[in-house]
Amino acid sequence: MQSMSRHLFGTDGVRGRANSEPMTAEIAMRIGMAAGQVFNRGDHRHRVVIGKDTRLSGYMIEQAMTAGFLSVGMDVLLLGPVPTPAVGFLTRSMRADVGVMISASHNPYEDNGIKLFGPDGFKLSDAVESQIEGLVMSPRDIRLAASKMIGRAKRLDDADGRYIEAVKASVRGNLDLTGLKIVVDCANGAAYKVAPTVLWELGAEVIPMAVSPDGFNINGNCGSTYPQVLQEHVVMHGADIGIALDGDADRVVLACEHGRLIDGDQLMATIADHWAKDGRLAGGGLVATVMSNLGLERYLGQRKLTLVRAAVGDRYVLERMRSDGYNLGGEQSGHIIMIDHATTGDGLMAALQALSAMLKTGKPASETFRAFEPVPQLLKNVRVGDANAALSAAAVTHAIADAEARLGKSGRILVRKSGTEPLIRVMAEGDDSDLVRTVVDQIIEAIPRVKASA
Repeated sequence: MQSMSRHLFGTDGVRGRANSEPMTAEIAMRIGMAAGQVFNRGDHRHRVVIGKDTRLSGYMIEQAMTAGFLSVGMDVLLLGPVPTPAVGFLTRSMRADVGVMISASHNPYEDNGIKLFGPDGFKLSDAVESQIEGLVMSPRDIRLAASKMIGRAKRLDDADGRYIEAVKASVRGNLDLTGLKIVVDCANGAAYKVAPTVLWELGAEVIPMAVSPDGFNINGNCGSTYPQVLQEHVVMHGADIGIALDGDADRVVLACEHGRLIDGDQLMATIADHWAKDGRLAGGGLVATVMSNLGLERYLGQRKLTLVRAAVGDRYVLERMRSDGYNLGGEQSGHIIMIDHATTGDGLMAALQALSAMLKTGKPASETFRAFEPVPQLLKNVRVGDANAALSAAAVTHAIADAEARLGKSGRILVRKSGTEPLIRVMAEGDDSDLVRTVVDQIIEAIPRVKASA
């Protein structure tokens, strides 16, 4: 096997094209062996829970990781297709030493990924991931279990039911959705059973979409990253609201009764206001990312609430929430983290909190979730050879400084390199949309030898 030239773990576990490095059966087995060894502490029988989404390669990765864990003496509980947050919940609930979610989230079926959770149900720290990666790269350091200590594997038949009850329990009081017509798009992914079931059990009239996974159609023209069909169906069926999840159901976007999209920023604003009035918003605000709209910041400020900005990525939002004592956070893309109820983003739980807020206001979705008017925002990507060199070029730093001066306090500039591609992302927002467009283009023109793509 060729050596891997790049680091195994990225910002959200291991991810890549299925059956190509690093997402091969061999590496998956080694990750199982390495993670098993790292968490094989103490004298008790050691246990791992493994969940997956619905993509074809999930079978291969699941079996390979199972073999790896068993070989180092860990017992395996197979959950089958469940949302990512269900793995975090069941890792803790089943007193497991480690949890695994096999998913590439909102990516197409050709990709897959591995996310690991510690015994507390939270995703692993960089330090623990590095420890696992070191063992994957040095398999001779892995200690196989003695013959009589090899682990056993079994399927946990009621994983769906356990998670469904946890989701329903996350909403205060007896949330009654009777009389609401809800379209739910499950992205042919991990929530294809649990999401319609939760909504139906709470009394809603449910119109399910993308609930027939075949291994290939996960996120295919459906789900939170392709909400157009959901928007059409909400209007067509005269529904009160639409809910779109992604392939592993850790993110959500909504559509109001008119088919207009409701993004993560509007969701966080509504939930924060709802919780603050109930006296259960911890930290006096919420944590979002540098990409969240300036309108959200102003909305919270008017209510004496704080917006703390973290780097892009739900793990960075979660780290800031845990360190600073916030219980609500998320991303514009629809990752909503409610730390009192889940250890990671949970699209279904966030949707229930949104529905609870809507019922409390007594207003339709179009009014409930239009908490603020978004400030005009423009993002353009620029492909470069060396992002660090381009960002440090004098012309670029001057252009950024000039843009900041022109926008003043009425806007915001963010220029950063992508964590996954050779791109520089140039984002600006402000009350004057023409000025926003002008300053973005000026910065792009200053970046040497590049081609811009909107």
